[in-house]
Amino acid sequence: MEMSRIEIITSMYRLAALKHALSKIGVHGMTVLQAMGCGTQKGTYEYAADVVEDMELLPKQMIILYVENEKIDSVVDVVKKELYTGHIGDGKIFISDVSNIIRIRTGEEGTSALV
Repeated sequence: MEMSRIEIITSMYRLAALKHALSKIGVHGMTVLQAMGCGTQKGTYEYAADVVEDMELLPKQMIILYVENEKIDSVVDVVKKELYTGHIGDGKIFISDVSNIIRIRTGEEGTSALV
């Protein structure tokens, strides 16, 4: 079974709702990292009137999930629904292929190492 890594970079404020919604569709593992970053707006807020020359790094979180490829669409739909506010900083989703996952403790590989 083919697997993918889904990385979500978003603001700090919607993690609890996202965890709950992902649990409902059968995603049981995730890694969350605290990060600093900015996008094309260079860290300015929507209401900022001045054009900013230097980047301002804002607090973010990176959420990393590993899922079977057939779950990607449902995971992405849930993430978009739970994180959408319509404002700058809702975040981005990155999806990449994973060739294998190995559980160190048992030696299990592939999707059996996910659960």
